[in-house]
Amino acid sequence: MTAQLIDGVALSRQLREGFAQRVAALKARGTTPGLAVVLVGDDAASQVYVRNKVKACGDVGMHSVLERYPATLTEAELLARVEALNQDPAIHGILVQLPLPPHMDAQRVIETISPAKDVDGFHVASAGALMVGQPGFWPCTPHGCLRMLDHIGMDLRGKHAVVIGRSNIVGKPMALMLLQRSATVTICHSATPNLKAHTLQADVVVAAVGKRNLLTADMVKPGAVVIDVGMNRDPEGKLCGDVDFEGVKEVASWITPVPGGVGPMTITMLLANTLESAEKA
Repeated sequence: MTAQLIDGVALSRQLREGFAQRVAALKARGTTPGLAVVLVGDDAASQVYVRNKVKACGDVGMHSVLERYPATLTEAELLARVEALNQDPAIHGILVQLPLPPHMDAQRVIETISPAKDVDGFHVASAGALMVGQPGFWPCTPHGCLRMLDHIGMDLRGKHAVVIGRSNIVGKPMALMLLQRSATVTICHSATPNLKAHTLQADVVVAAVGKRNLLTADMVKPGAVVIDVGMNRDPEGKLCGDVDFEGVKEVASWITPVPGGVGPMTITMLLANTLESAEKA
């Protein structure tokens, strides 16, 4: 068996075509969805991510504002800027790119964003809404993973899903989303003994740790669906995930590639959240 690819680029393109139509409909009623992206410092990876997010907004007809600040910006100055964006009626989504400089409390900054504009889904109010099953903005990466599972027609009810990783950005919300779909969910992490014993039982594995070759072919049940959220570099400098792709694709039924899998879907769900915020406004 060779796994079928879940193509995040193709799925993103399909979804964004629908977004463009919804944006056009809003514009016809006098509203242009607006996203503000705030970048503090000169982290190279962050600059690439921010550039991709701004371009994606333009591609579907949204308005975007990119605010760049030096790493010397004080936390108080950043909080004041976020508060101003909260009050700006032209802005429907606010994204403060992480990581922030060490002298800033990232959680305090996130909590300053209005929950109504928290399109990253990181605010405690957003996390609480997800926890209790109420409407709210879901974190973009796990939401993108879920849409990929929907795309292949995966019925999660009664399935065993193993999430490797417990971050607030991916692991924990991913587990909650799978639980909402009536999957039986196991969360594994750095203190989990015998990871292989858990993954061999899984119908779905989501790997989100940031460790190359964390999941190998001998750890995957034949026919399982494997979602690779990892972003790493191999010894040659090529982008790769947490999954040993060449080995695992011979065991799994479906697998996401890196690059071209979850990454494009993360930005697509950011657009979805911003669009939803504008429609509510």
